[in-house]
Amino acid sequence: MMTAILAPLALGSAGIAIDLTRAFQTKTEMQSLADSAALAAASMLSEKDVSQAEAIERAKNLYAAQMVNYLKTGKESDTEIAAMVAAQKAALTVTVTEKANGSRGKAFTVAVSAKQDMSVNAMTGLVTGNSMKLASGSTATSASESTTGISMYLALDRSGSMAWITDTKDKNNSRCDNYTEQYWPNVAFKSPCYISKIQALKTAANAMFSSLNALDKNSNLVRVGAVSYTHNTQSPSTIGWGTSKAANYINALPQKPVDGTDANGAMTIAFNALKSEDPSEPGVRNKDTEAKIQKDKGNDDVNRYIVLMTDGKMTGNSAATNWSLDRGVRQKCADAKADGIKIFTVAFMAPQEGRNLLTECASDSSYYYEPENMEDLVKAFGEIAEKAAKATTRLTN
Repeated sequence: MMTAILAPLALGSAGIAIDLTRAFQTKTEMQSLADSAALAAASMLSEKDVSQAEAIERAKNLYAAQMVNYLKTGKESDTEIAAMVAAQKAALTVTVTEKANGSRGKAFTVAVSAKQDMSVNAMTGLVTGNSMKLASGSTATSASESTTGISMYLALDRSGSMAWITDTKDKNNSRCDNYTEQYWPNVAFKSPCYISKIQALKTAANAMFSSLNALDKNSNLVRVGAVSYTHNTQSPSTIGWGTSKAANYINALPQKPVDGTDANGAMTIAFNALKSEDPSEPGVRNKDTEAKIQKDKGNDDVNRYIVLMTDGKMTGNSAATNWSLDRGVRQKCADAKADGIKIFTVAFMAPQEGRNLLTECASDSSYYYEPENMEDLVKAFGEIAEKAAKATTRLTN
């Protein structure tokens, strides 16, 4: 008798548990797709000449297609699939709010609200009715034009070891002077020809500049400077609007660099160019800070970056590590970070001492790169550009 009484309750409880699990999974999927739809619409609105109606339609199409792909059993006809897509679009509400973005451009907020009626078994239906009503929502923001300027200074190693080869073959030349650590400064062999580290650096820097140029179409957002160093500091390319001046400076670096390594002078130049105070009057606010210069171009804020790159360790004009120089670079990195400057570091095929130094100098672990070949170096500089110019599109819920 007890079994007869409890068996239906047990079965009913199991049915409710199954429905609750399915509801949780479906709601999780709805939230993920709502996030994707909101981000897609917001990202689209950040582009010029895109209407709100087009962005809303994109969000609905994206959500409906992926939600139907989640719900379908594989037995539906094309007509039934089309009806499911239409139903999902009808159940999705997308609204766009627009406002001015600082002194120029527009800012957009996209709100997505999704609803879903999930069928349930009879026992669950005693509690919820014929179906369980699920809902999720997401909000994302974007801007049509950034009003946060980018001021960046590159401090780049051009010591003798930068003449050494990478493991990437030069497809444009069958013969060249291949320098290696073992035979330096003599030519190790002529053929096949390999890309040198200095050539790889030029390629990577130009790739980064291309990304920054794509962001700064009106030449009113990005300022770049560059300085190279051996155990001496070379004359810099002072910071200025756009990337062309710095690109020309880097492309003119010698194909066969020489001498030792000391980044102290280069870091001083980079820091003085970006710091909040006038370097000639410590403690006195600089009237020509990057913030003011960027403000004059209509930028409400500025992010300041130093990119410190080396393939070695701080040796000065010798082969052994000079720990006094190493400590000096660490201190200059600390001073720059204390001033609010973010530091990207790139230890390119560098020994452990160089990696240790640049790990500490980086603003955090995501700002540190350790490429071991040309391809990874280009990727690292590409990611630096992406992080510096990261899209303002983001989820806010």
